[in-house]
Amino acid sequence: MDDAAHTPGASVAMPFDSGRSAPLRRLPSLLAIRVYQKCEFLSEGLIYGAIVFSPWAFGTTQPWSIWVMNGAGYLLGALLLVKLLIRYRYGYRPSRWGEAGPDNGPEPAPKPLGISKFLVASLAILTIALLLFCLLSALNARSTYQPAQFGFDYHPYLRWLPHSLDSRSSWTAFWNYLALAGAFWAVCDWLPGKTFVEQRRQRIKPADRAFYPTFLLPGRLRRLLWVLCINGALLGIEGIVQRLSGTNRLLGFMPTRLNAAAEFQFGPYAYRANAAQYFNLLWPVCLGFWWTLWRGARLQRSDGNSRGSWPQFFLLLCVFLMALCPLISTSRGGTLVGLGQLIIATLVLVLGLRPQHGLTKLGLCLLVALILAAGVLLGWSRLGQRLHEAGLDVGDRERTYAVARPMAKDYPVFGTGPGTFNVLFQLYRPSLEEYWPGQLHNDWLETRITFGRVGSAMIGLAFLIVVARWLAPGGIHGHWRFGVLLWLGLAGCLAHARFDFPFQIYSILFLFLTLCAILFNLSRRPPAG
Repeated sequence: MDDAAHTPGASVAMPFDSGRSAPLRRLPSLLAIRVYQKCEFLSEGLIYGAIVFSPWAFGTTQPWSIWVMNGAGYLLGALLLVKLLIRYRYGYRPSRWGEAGPDNGPEPAPKPLGISKFLVASLAILTIALLLFCLLSALNARSTYQPAQFGFDYHPYLRWLPHSLDSRSSWTAFWNYLALAGAFWAVCDWLPGKTFVEQRRQRIKPADRAFYPTFLLPGRLRRLLWVLCINGALLGIEGIVQRLSGTNRLLGFMPTRLNAAAEFQFGPYAYRANAAQYFNLLWPVCLGFWWTLWRGARLQRSDGNSRGSWPQFFLLLCVFLMALCPLISTSRGGTLVGLGQLIIATLVLVLGLRPQHGLTKLGLCLLVALILAAGVLLGWSRLGQRLHEAGLDVGDRERTYAVARPMAKDYPVFGTGPGTFNVLFQLYRPSLEEYWPGQLHNDWLETRITFGRVGSAMIGLAFLIVVARWLAPGGIHGHWRFGVLLWLGLAGCLAHARFDFPFQIYSILFLFLTLCAILFNLSRRPPAG
């Protein structure tokens, strides 16, 4: 026998390398594995905490709440780096869905999925490129706005590199986006991991390469969806109570300087449209989760297994509360987008059911009817009046867009710099009496102004990669209806962004990226074993 095998600390092949040629690495120590598991545990707690905290902290619109969320994002990113270091240093492969691992038995690992790895690498490169774009814009700033003097301090800069017209705003944007990137990739990496129960089941039945049935979702994803749905339902209850009580204090105690009247607020959000955007982003996902559990329970009953139906009824109640909120909030955009989503979601589910599922079709139609009836009963008196006035407000916003469009023309390549719209719009106003918005109420145009063609193209390409990942093999299998309803929530937020500013609100952007992380882990078919 080779003497090197007896040498302390000698490199040996991992027992689950399946005989493939690979660089020899040390066996992971028990301490390294425990550190990895602790990182997984802490990541899960931070993800759940950020999901719950972000909307309840008044939508994460104040500096203190933004920095709390940033701290959570930095911690998630640091924990992810520790996990990646352990996996690389020791060749450790934890048990994960769609990947080979130590609990998958002696079977050879599946061949690498080229297209999936390419998409992951492409998205990682784009993430780094976007962060570098923001960092260079702040470092290579052309000027810094001084609000006390209503003027700018100018600096030397390199024109051919990304540059900002207000370094302070771009630095703020960079630190926010760095935290959001850490949170996004932490969720992406945490989701495919198997729970303790799933690992134990895999050890008992090593030949079962995808032990969870294709009509169910893995444990971590189910827990994450439960947190999202329960938190969203509680937000909906608080918003409905706030609207019916007539109080103008957020969460019953916090007065607001802007939008001080109760009708402009909803729940913890000082701007009712932002609340409607949050709910329209979330409730289609909750409906898709309900459909997954309903289909799983039906197939289990066909196999002779019994499964309680209370989770399904509870999720339908969550859907009812969240889908009702945009109507009660009297947000015109929220109402129109929500109604469009209701129609599409009903068609996706009802038309896809078989004739023998008549009761389920009737139940879904009754749910939509109840949402509409409750919305008309509780919110139509004010909403109807606001819909009649919609033409005037749309005209005002279009005039604001006309003032802002020259900003995009003056800085077409790199834009004015991330986060700089607020301080620069004043320079384009035709008069001092012209309205000076903090946000443009058009995130599509504001992104083009602040990021230019280069940054906007990278953002658009990154989103297309997230959507395209579902078409590639590998990852977590999700039925196409669940994927479509997830897309529907994201599409609703993008529709809101045409006439409002959901992506300028931290809690909405964080939820959007969390759902993108879920979508980026889903695939239309399970990996081949």
